[in-house]
Amino acid sequence: MKQEARTVVYDDELRIEAYRFEGIARPFLNHFHEYYVIGFVEAGERVLSCKNQEYTISTGDVLLFNPGDNHACVQSDSGTLDYRGFNIAKEVMLDLAEKVTGRRELPGFSQNVISDGEITCCLRPLHELVMKGSHEFGKEEHLPLLISLLIRQYGQPFESCVPECRKEIEKACAFMERYYAERIDLDQLCRCAGLSKSTLLRAFARSKGVTPYSYLENIRIGKAKKLLEQGVPPVEAALQTGFSDQSHFTNYFNRFIGLAPGLYRDIFKDTEEIPP
Repeated sequence: MKQEARTVVYDDELRIEAYRFEGIARPFLNHFHEYYVIGFVEAGERVLSCKNQEYTISTGDVLLFNPGDNHACVQSDSGTLDYRGFNIAKEVMLDLAEKVTGRRELPGFSQNVISDGEITCCLRPLHELVMKGSHEFGKEEHLPLLISLLIRQYGQPFESCVPECRKEIEKACAFMERYYAERIDLDQLCRCAGLSKSTLLRAFARSKGVTPYSYLENIRIGKAKKLLEQGVPPVEAALQTGFSDQSHFTNYFNRFIGLAPGLYRDIFKDTEEIPP
């Protein structure tokens, strides 16, 4: 079996993360991100679940996830997954959308899985340039072109991609957003939302595509990422974001992000030596 390798690069000029996963056999649990994901499959076949729909994805497929789109995938053949992708923060996407459309509005992707040669021809060279740390100006041309193509062919207002949620569920989400660093239990969420446990669990899964606990862990991982990007040690990031212990934090971070917290933090370190 091909040896597993995971590489992540942050591009300061474009303000995006690029990553490359090779030889991946393990499944990715149901989760979501607070940012946009644009990826493509180099090799392997997987079953992807996204927003209560299932897709078979394979070589050449492009994946588009809006912030909040819950998704999971598992290998469906005897091989492994080779996958390339970009993570783009909402504020960066807002700037890009304004640049290519003239309107400062967040776009939403109408499809999660596409097979589009034109998109791939733009996506692949951009990914290669970012991964090798290139400073060629062609890199800055490819990104707006990619976003322009995606918005023109698969774009819609971001609000229309967000499912309508009951007010009670939004109250529970707001509670977790505010108190994520503290110990939260199901009874607290039920009191906040004014729902019984069974009703809350059913309604939450239907609205968000994940359980309340998984939603909370996603929030914590997102907050931890930001701390690690600022150079906060993993053990401190774990404590500040409500994880019970370092091992729990490392396991979740690995499963959701694909890298150990320390390795992710190292991406943002300044590797250039400062002269005395």
